Amino acid sequence: MTSTQQRAALQRQIWAIANDVRGAVDGWDFKQYVLGTLFYRFISENFASYIEADDDSIHYAGLPDSVITAEIKDDAIKTKGYFIYPSQLFSNIAKGANSNESLNTDLAAIFAAIEASASGYPSEGDIKGLFADFDTT
Repeated sequence: MTSTQQRAALQRQIWAIANDVRGAVDGWDFKQYVLGTLFYRFISENFASYIEADDDSIHYAGLPDSVITAEIKDDAIKTKGYFIYPSQLFSNIAKGANSNESLNTDLAAIFAAIEASASGYPSEGDIKGLFADFDTT
């Protein structure tokens, strides 16, 4: 699928969602949710690609969090500016989103963890508050 086709498919999907929730959610809030979700997906996919480094034998999303050492985390934060555990990746959260009764709480914790991962690093100022407009309450 070309980027033009992907963009058109994304626009159709966003408009379909907007029509479904029309009247139930304020337009500004809807925009914040959509953009926040797209951003979360982007940084998750970008982070997983960085960790996998084009090595087809590594599937970051499938790894247990317990294999992540302090050195791996530190190196990733120094390079990317933030850290996301495999269990926190968008793809893993999306898999169980429909049946997760604590999705809002989980997302709030994930967003806080991503922001906190940069604490004490040069990227802290860039990462802090990234998800402030994404209301999970």
